[in-house]
Amino acid sequence: MSALVAIGVLVAEYVLEAARMSGDFSGLMDLTLQSQVMHSSTAAALAWRLLGLVLIIMALRLRGPPVVPLSVAGILLVTGAFALTGHTATHPERWLLSLLLLAHLLVVMFWFGALVPLHVASSRESAAIAGEVTEAFSVIAIWVVPVLLVSGLMLSVLLLKGFAGLRTTYGHLLLVKLAAFAALMGLGALNKWRLGPAVGRGDPRATAAFRRSLKSEYILIAAVLSVTAILTSFYSPD
Repeated sequence: MSALVAIGVLVAEYVLEAARMSGDFSGLMDLTLQSQVMHSSTAAALAWRLLGLVLIIMALRLRGPPVVPLSVAGILLVTGAFALTGHTATHPERWLLSLLLLAHLLVVMFWFGALVPLHVASSRESAAIAGEVTEAFSVIAIWVVPVLLVSGLMLSVLLLKGFAGLRTTYGHLLLVKLAAFAALMGLGALNKWRLGPAVGRGDPRATAAFRRSLKSEYILIAAVLSVTAILTSFYSPD
């Protein structure tokens, strides 16, 4: 269902792109603008995302060996599409930025996507199973979260024009993202070293605190994604 909703949103975004370019809804009927959109990187990114979502839907409906390659291909297409537009697409170091962005987005998807299953496991499963699920996530997270930090810092260094860039609106929003990431790291450390092990031991108070922590992480990541959308849509690091 989520993938179908995403497809609907993408199609609506594509249809409204000409209106955004013209500044009002008259752009919807402007064939020149519609042609520009059709031949732009926006259309290419849309095609990648739609194909990726279709592959993900197919993977969710199938069973057996094709599921993993279809899922991986779909995820890579959806994330790779972000490198076709925005600051990354026009930067002299485009390929390096694209690889960093891909790594950054994949870790964000892993982290954000794991929060609901972790919450469900801690709410519905036995303490032993919930503890195993939490530990399995932590084992992966401890390796991939540093990738999120390093790739994010490298993207910022490549896009910003030195420390002076931090005094711009773009830089201010970037600092907001960094502060939110620091808060997320604090919650992640709390879950890894204190609450997660207590969940496995069946501690009811720790389990309740663990679920509250997951909700806080979800809200923080959603806020970071919202700030990122504003950052990339309305402001430039130049």
